[in-house]
Amino acid sequence: MGPMDRISIFTTDSEAAQFADFSQGEAVFTFTRLTPEGPRALVDGRAWVFVDWLMDSLSGLELVRRLRADPRMRDAHITMVLEEDDPEDRRRALKAGADDYAVGPLDRQAMLDRVLSLFAEGHANASPGQVLDLGDLQINVAGQQARWQGELIVLRPNEFRLLRFLAENPNRVFSRQELIEALGKDGDPDYLRTVDVWIKRLRQGLRNAGAGHLLRTVHGRGYVLDLI
Repeated sequence: MGPMDRISIFTTDSEAAQFADFSQGEAVFTFTRLTPEGPRALVDGRAWVFVDWLMDSLSGLELVRRLRADPRMRDAHITMVLEEDDPEDRRRALKAGADDYAVGPLDRQAMLDRVLSLFAEGHANASPGQVLDLGDLQINVAGQQARWQGELIVLRPNEFRLLRFLAENPNRVFSRQELIEALGKDGDPDYLRTVDVWIKRLRQGLRNAGAGHLLRTVHGRGYVLDLI
Protein backbone atom coordinates (compact mmCIF):
# COMPACT_ATOMS: atom_id res chain seq x y z
CA MET A 1 0.00 0.00 0.00
CA GLY A 2 1.17 3.50 -0.76
CA PRO A 3 1.44 6.28 1.79
CA MET A 4 -1.93 7.28 3.27
CA ASP A 5 -4.11 5.17 1.02
CA ARG A 6 -7.77 6.16 1.22
CA ILE A 7 -10.27 3.44 2.07
CA SER A 8 -13.86 4.40 1.26
CA ILE A 9 -16.68 3.58 3.68
CA PHE A 10 -19.95 4.35 1.93
CA THR A 11 -23.13 4.78 3.93
CA THR A 12 -26.73 5.67 3.13
CA ASP A 13 -27.05 7.28 6.58
CA SER A 14 -26.53 11.03 6.14
CA GLU A 15 -25.35 11.44 9.74
CA ALA A 16 -22.88 8.56 9.51
CA ALA A 17 -21.48 10.08 6.32
CA GLN A 18 -20.26 12.99 8.47
CA PHE A 19 -18.21 10.77 10.81
CA ALA A 20 -14.56 11.81 11.16
CA ASP A 21 -11.84 10.01 9.21
CA PHE A 22 -9.88 7.26 10.92
CA SER A 23 -6.17 6.62 10.30
CA GLN A 24 -4.37 3.36 10.88
CA GLY A 25 -0.81 2.85 9.69
CA GLU A 26 -0.64 4.00 6.08
CA ALA A 27 -4.39 3.91 5.51
CA VAL A 28 -7.06 6.51 6.17
CA PHE A 29 -10.68 5.39 6.30
CA THR A 30 -13.16 8.01 5.11
CA PHE A 31 -16.96 8.04 5.44
CA THR A 32 -18.87 9.06 2.31
CA ARG A 33 -22.59 9.47 1.61
CA LEU A 34 -24.10 6.91 -0.76
CA THR A 35 -27.22 7.89 -2.70
CA PRO A 36 -29.51 5.74 -4.86
CA GLU A 37 -27.53 7.00 -7.89
CA GLY A 38 -24.45 5.17 -6.63
CA PRO A 39 -21.02 6.42 -5.54
CA ARG A 40 -20.24 10.09 -6.16
CA ALA A 41 -16.59 9.61 -5.22
CA LEU A 42 -13.76 7.63 -6.73
CA VAL A 43 -13.72 4.10 -5.35
CA ASP A 44 -10.15 3.23 -4.35
CA GLY A 45 -9.41 -0.40 -3.66
CA ARG A 46 -12.18 -2.41 -2.11
CA ALA A 47 -15.19 -0.38 -1.00
CA TRP A 48 -17.07 -0.95 2.23
CA VAL A 49 -20.78 -0.21 2.10
CA PHE A 50 -23.47 0.12 4.78
CA VAL A 51 -27.00 0.17 3.35
CA ASP A 52 -30.00 1.01 5.53
CA TRP A 53 -32.97 -1.36 5.29
CA LEU A 54 -35.35 1.59 4.93
CA MET A 55 -34.64 4.73 2.89
CA ASP A 56 -36.76 7.57 1.54
CA SER A 57 -36.75 6.84 -2.18
CA LEU A 58 -36.19 3.08 -2.46
CA SER A 59 -35.61 -0.01 -0.35
CA GLY A 60 -32.24 -1.10 0.89
CA LEU A 61 -32.74 -4.40 -0.93
CA GLU A 62 -33.15 -2.60 -4.25
CA LEU A 63 -30.04 -0.47 -3.65
CA VAL A 64 -28.00 -3.61 -2.89
CA ARG A 65 -29.14 -5.12 -6.19
CA ARG A 66 -28.15 -1.92 -8.02
CA LEU A 67 -24.74 -1.89 -6.37
CA ARG A 68 -24.06 -5.48 -7.36
CA ALA A 69 -24.82 -4.53 -10.97
CA ASP A 70 -22.39 -1.56 -10.81
CA PRO A 71 -18.87 -2.54 -12.00
CA ARG A 72 -17.33 -0.15 -9.45
CA MET A 73 -19.03 -2.03 -6.64
CA ARG A 74 -18.54 -5.56 -7.92
CA ASP A 75 -16.10 -6.44 -5.14
CA ALA A 76 -17.54 -4.17 -2.44
CA HIS A 77 -18.27 -5.60 0.98
CA ILE A 78 -21.92 -4.71 1.63
CA THR A 79 -23.48 -4.74 5.09
CA MET A 80 -27.25 -4.40 5.31
CA VAL A 81 -28.25 -2.38 8.38
CA LEU A 82 -31.52 -3.89 9.62
CA GLU A 83 -34.22 -2.20 11.67
CA GLU A 84 -34.53 -5.29 13.86
CA ASP A 85 -33.03 -8.77 14.04
CA ASP A 86 -35.63 -10.54 11.93
CA PRO A 87 -34.67 -13.92 10.34
CA GLU A 88 -36.68 -13.23 7.18
CA ASP A 89 -35.07 -9.79 6.74
CA ARG A 90 -31.64 -11.36 7.17
CA ARG A 91 -32.41 -13.97 4.52
CA ARG A 92 -33.69 -11.37 2.06
CA ALA A 93 -30.64 -9.14 2.62
CA LEU A 94 -28.21 -11.95 1.81
CA LYS A 95 -30.26 -13.09 -1.18
CA ALA A 96 -30.18 -9.54 -2.61
CA GLY A 97 -26.38 -9.61 -2.52
CA ALA A 98 -25.34 -8.30 0.89
CA ASP A 99 -22.29 -9.96 2.44
CA ASP A 100 -23.57 -9.65 5.97
CA TYR A 101 -25.97 -7.70 8.16
CA ALA A 102 -26.10 -5.74 11.40
CA VAL A 103 -28.88 -4.35 13.54
CA GLY A 104 -28.80 -0.56 13.52
CA PRO A 105 -28.29 2.15 14.25
CA LEU A 106 -24.50 1.78 14.04
CA ASP A 107 -22.20 4.39 15.54
CA ARG A 108 -18.77 5.29 14.16
CA GLN A 109 -16.91 2.77 16.29
CA ALA A 110 -19.24 -0.08 15.38
CA MET A 111 -18.81 0.62 11.66
CA LEU A 112 -15.03 0.91 11.97
CA ASP A 113 -14.84 -2.29 14.01
CA ARG A 114 -16.60 -4.24 11.28
CA VAL A 115 -14.44 -2.79 8.50
CA LEU A 116 -11.15 -3.17 10.36
CA SER A 117 -11.77 -6.77 11.36
CA LEU A 118 -12.06 -7.74 7.69
CA PHE A 119 -9.46 -5.26 6.48
CA ALA A 120 -6.89 -6.88 8.76
CA GLU A 121 -7.48 -10.19 6.98
CA GLY A 122 -6.15 -8.72 3.77
CA HIS A 123 -9.40 -8.10 1.94
CA ALA A 124 -8.57 -4.52 1.00
CA ASN A 125 -6.79 -5.13 -2.27
CA ALA A 126 -8.13 -3.78 -5.52
CA SER A 127 -9.18 -6.27 -8.15
CA PRO A 128 -5.88 -7.02 -9.89
CA GLY A 129 -7.31 -7.22 -13.37
CA GLN A 130 -9.83 -4.38 -13.22
CA VAL A 131 -10.02 -2.76 -16.64
CA LEU A 132 -12.56 -0.24 -17.89
CA ASP A 133 -13.21 -0.97 -21.56
CA LEU A 134 -15.01 2.02 -23.07
CA GLY A 135 -14.60 1.42 -26.77
CA ASP A 136 -11.54 3.34 -27.96
CA LEU A 137 -10.67 4.24 -24.36
CA GLN A 138 -9.23 1.57 -22.07
CA ILE A 139 -8.30 2.21 -18.45
CA ASN A 140 -6.25 -0.32 -16.49
CA VAL A 141 -7.10 0.59 -12.89
CA ALA A 142 -4.53 -1.57 -11.14
CA GLY A 143 -1.77 -0.67 -13.58
CA GLN A 144 -2.75 3.02 -13.58
CA GLN A 145 -2.54 3.21 -17.36
CA ALA A 146 -4.97 4.61 -19.91
CA ARG A 147 -4.92 4.15 -23.67
CA TRP A 148 -6.81 5.73 -26.55
CA GLN A 149 -7.02 3.47 -29.61
CA GLY A 150 -3.99 1.62 -28.22
CA GLU A 151 -1.96 4.80 -27.72
CA LEU A 152 -0.71 5.34 -24.16
CA ILE A 153 -2.13 8.48 -22.51
CA VAL A 154 0.74 9.86 -20.44
CA LEU A 155 -0.66 11.10 -17.13
CA ARG A 156 0.46 11.80 -13.60
CA PRO A 157 -1.39 9.97 -10.77
CA ASN A 158 -3.88 12.76 -10.00
CA GLU A 159 -4.77 13.24 -13.67
CA PHE A 160 -5.17 9.48 -14.08
CA ARG A 161 -7.58 9.39 -11.12
CA LEU A 162 -9.50 12.32 -12.62
CA LEU A 163 -9.79 10.56 -15.99
CA ARG A 164 -10.88 7.35 -14.30
CA PHE A 165 -13.61 9.12 -12.30
CA LEU A 166 -14.92 10.96 -15.37
CA ALA A 167 -14.83 7.74 -17.41
CA GLU A 168 -16.82 5.93 -14.72
CA ASN A 169 -19.40 8.74 -14.90
CA PRO A 170 -19.43 9.60 -18.62
CA ASN A 171 -21.58 12.30 -20.19
CA ARG A 172 -22.20 13.94 -16.80
CA VAL A 173 -21.13 17.48 -15.98
CA PHE A 174 -19.14 17.90 -12.76
CA SER A 175 -18.27 21.19 -11.09
CA ARG A 176 -14.78 21.78 -9.73
CA GLN A 177 -16.17 21.37 -6.20
CA GLU A 178 -17.68 17.98 -7.08
CA LEU A 179 -14.43 16.83 -8.68
CA ILE A 180 -12.30 17.79 -5.69
CA GLU A 181 -14.70 15.94 -3.38
CA ALA A 182 -14.84 12.89 -5.65
CA LEU A 183 -11.08 12.54 -5.65
CA GLY A 184 -10.80 12.85 -1.88
CA LYS A 185 -9.04 16.21 -1.84
CA ASP A 186 -11.87 18.20 -0.26
CA GLY A 187 -9.59 19.62 2.42
CA ASP A 188 -7.63 21.58 -0.19
CA PRO A 189 -8.24 25.32 0.42
CA ASP A 190 -6.96 26.16 -3.06
CA TYR A 191 -9.12 23.54 -4.78
CA LEU A 192 -10.23 25.75 -7.69
CA ARG A 193 -6.68 26.20 -8.91
CA THR A 194 -5.87 22.53 -8.13
CA VAL A 195 -8.68 21.28 -10.38
CA ASP A 196 -7.71 23.73 -13.12
CA VAL A 197 -4.17 22.31 -13.09
CA TRP A 198 -5.48 18.73 -13.24
CA ILE A 199 -7.81 19.57 -16.11
CA LYS A 200 -5.04 21.32 -18.07
CA ARG A 201 -2.67 18.36 -17.70
CA LEU A 202 -5.37 15.80 -18.47
CA ARG A 203 -6.41 17.72 -21.56
CA GLN A 204 -2.80 17.83 -22.72
CA GLY A 205 -2.36 14.09 -22.18
CA LEU A 206 -5.56 13.32 -24.09
CA ARG A 207 -4.57 15.68 -26.91
CA ASN A 208 -1.14 14.06 -27.27
CA ALA A 209 -2.80 10.65 -27.61
CA GLY A 210 -5.29 11.91 -30.21
CA ALA A 211 -8.25 12.09 -27.84
CA GLY A 212 -8.36 15.83 -27.23
CA HIS A 213 -12.06 15.99 -28.09
CA LEU A 214 -13.15 13.81 -25.15
CA LEU A 215 -12.87 16.38 -22.35
CA ARG A 216 -15.30 19.25 -22.75
CA THR A 217 -15.72 22.41 -20.71
CA VAL A 218 -19.33 23.42 -20.03
CA HIS A 219 -18.98 27.12 -19.25
CA GLY A 220 -20.42 28.11 -15.91
CA ARG A 221 -21.01 24.49 -14.90
CA GLY A 222 -17.86 22.38 -15.09
CA TYR A 223 -16.41 19.53 -17.13
CA VAL A 224 -17.69 16.43 -18.89
CA LEU A 225 -16.09 13.43 -20.59
CA ASP A 226 -18.00 12.79 -23.81
CA LEU A 227 -18.24 9.03 -24.33
CA ILE A 228 -21.16 8.12 -26.57
